[in-house]
Amino acid sequence: MDGVIGLAGTLAILIGLGTALGLADRRNFAPGWLIVAALLVAINDALLTRCYGLLPDMVGGDWNWQGKLAAIAATIAIASRPAFGLRRVGFTLAQLPGSLKSVMPVAALYCGFFIVIALLFPGNRASTEQLAFQLTMPGLEEEPFYRGILLFALDQALRGRKRLLGVDWGWGALLSCMVFGLAHAFGYTDSGFAFDPIIMALTAIPSLIAVWLRLRTGSLLVPILLHNFGNSFSLLA
Repeated sequence: MDGVIGLAGTLAILIGLGTALGLADRRNFAPGWLIVAALLVAINDALLTRCYGLLPDMVGGDWNWQGKLAAIAATIAIASRPAFGLRRVGFTLAQLPGSLKSVMPVAALYCGFFIVIALLFPGNRASTEQLAFQLTMPGLEEEPFYRGILLFALDQALRGRKRLLGVDWGWGALLSCMVFGLAHAFGYTDSGFAFDPIIMALTAIPSLIAVWLRLRTGSLLVPILLHNFGNSFSLLA
């Protein structure tokens, strides 16, 4: 039940803020897509949690393989629908012409940040399963969802754009990063709603870089690779 209440809080923030932004620019607001975005968040959360523990764990292991794999499958299925489109949400290996030259310095800084963090705060020795999980699941599940179908839905809901740093930014980019941060930093327990601003900053701010990489390259490939690098390097150092 705590997970459901936490999800309800996240959806209330998303819909409330999204509606406020949309009403400020009514000509570029499609509220139906905002509801679609909220439904995507709810579906993703339910799958990741095995419907909040109601479904049995058929995969096993110490890590959430089943939840991640189910969420990945759902994201691909949704991305395949005509209203979305695999290529339009970033499911392509092709990179926009000239984009790799501009993203490589950013990717290097991104990797350097996590290398420094790993060296300053070394973790415990990882098990083989933990290493395998962190090398694959976080990027493969979270990037296609947050920087793929969720970003697409929110961009359809709020269609105003501003050109900055070589890409067209919309409120959808910021909202998708906000939801990503809330997924890690916001929840509900017996003591009430809890929010950790440090975790929010450490997740939401780097996700802006991932959004830029996704928009600049037109593909999810680089964000996935960097995400998994960031999650796993400390386990290899």
